[in-house]
Amino acid sequence: MQEISINTARGKMTALQSGNPDGEKILCLHGWLDNAASFVPLMPLLDKYHVVAVDFAGHGGSQHRLPGYDYVFVDWIHDVLDAMDSLDWQQAHLLGHSMGGAIATIVAASAPERINKLLLIEALGPISGKAEEAGQRLRQAVSARRYIAADKAARVIPDLETAVNARLAASNMTRDAARMIVRRNLQEVENGFIWRSDPRMMLPTHVRTDESFIRSWIRAIEAQTLVIAADPAPVYFTPEQRSARLAELKDGRVAVIPGGHHLHMEKADVVGKVILDFLAE
Repeated sequence: MQEISINTARGKMTALQSGNPDGEKILCLHGWLDNAASFVPLMPLLDKYHVVAVDFAGHGGSQHRLPGYDYVFVDWIHDVLDAMDSLDWQQAHLLGHSMGGAIATIVAASAPERINKLLLIEALGPISGKAEEAGQRLRQAVSARRYIAADKAARVIPDLETAVNARLAASNMTRDAARMIVRRNLQEVENGFIWRSDPRMMLPTHVRTDESFIRSWIRAIEAQTLVIAADPAPVYFTPEQRSARLAELKDGRVAVIPGGHHLHMEKADVVGKVILDFLAE
């Protein structure tokens, strides 16, 4: 496994690279407040492929958005395509988890000629919003954005396990999985660590897209698509919503696996076999 840097129009992205440089290409996109390390358990199983797992902007070692700018959903699309351009990858399979799966969905819809197969873990499009809640969401997002202090001193975390405990308080995952993600999201300083992730990632989004728009995006996907879903499902991606969105795909299927939201880390052998079988078709 190798640490690499990728240049994009919005700054440097860091990434982990593994596998066969001459193999088919897989670009891995992680979830919200995770990073490239979330794909480390899967990487040995994908050793015949050329795998690159990126840190999105504001995560891991990648640069943050410039001061005064926001993390806008469409910019993630261009980050992915810029990363592929920088790697000199005309086409690749996309493997996305959670937020990364939502982004992968929209990349496949917007640039179908760049995507071979689409593999989504715990996602098929972004979280939708309700029109009647749009005004209140906008007000809350603007208020939070105006309040955040860019020059606020970062809180020093005394040791790794304290940071792991903080992550586990907010996420349901195994301690080993949390430690793997947290370690890459920390920067060592005097007397401990600080988070490398951008505090702006904690801000509420200004807009959430209506479900009808998301389903139209999904209908635009041309790639064969595999959705890997955990059982029990998270409240924001219910089996009913998953089925309705799957029905919009030209060529889609689902594999439901008992486990938690980070099942690709906690059950890498099971998830890896499903992925390999799909890619081998």
